[in-house]
Amino acid sequence: MKFFIDTANLDQIREAQALGILDGVTTNPSLMAKEGISGAQNILDHYVRICEIVDGDVSAEVIATDYAGMIAEGERLAALHRQIVVKIPMIKDGLKAIKHLTSKGIRTNCTLVFNAGQAMLAAKAGATYVSPFVGRLDDISHDGMALISQIVQIYSNYGIGTQVLAASIRHTMHIVQAMEIGADVATCPLDAILGLLKHPLTDQGLEKFLADYNKLNG
Repeated sequence: MKFFIDTANLDQIREAQALGILDGVTTNPSLMAKEGISGAQNILDHYVRICEIVDGDVSAEVIATDYAGMIAEGERLAALHRQIVVKIPMIKDGLKAIKHLTSKGIRTNCTLVFNAGQAMLAAKAGATYVSPFVGRLDDISHDGMALISQIVQIYSNYGIGTQVLAASIRHTMHIVQAMEIGADVATCPLDAILGLLKHPLTDQGLEKFLADYNKLNG
């Protein structure tokens, strides 16, 4: 499974890249605002800086919600760097935009997906990735991981090549569950990925190894 980091923070992206586990980055307007990045040109420049750090795909989200606006913005984003994947919302004009951009060889990530029907429509329109939001479903007492499982199964039934990108991942167990289910990608905060490192027996084992070494070697 691929690990994407869901952030616009360059230091976190560099840290994940240095660990050797980073396959890509997802961003959105909220994450840009969190880093204090505003203004159209500043945002575009920031996407390029992200692409210069990471080796994999970088999802950059359109702001427009109309067909013509999404096309214009999507083409502008894709022209920034070969690693850019254009994030398009799951709306009627979004599907049309995905189809158009795909026909032009531009890769897309259909975002804000909350049911299997939406995931199928996105795939049929040609989306490279589909992003079901696990945590937001959990927030309203729905099983977000059950949706990931359902989409993975449906895509498998029909040999669909669209990648299932588990989004709105909140914690380490979400990542483990996504791996068990067979999601292609999990995008999450860096802390959730770092949580995979932690186990008390690892810490205890290392402490014992070092203690035994020090007994013999002073």
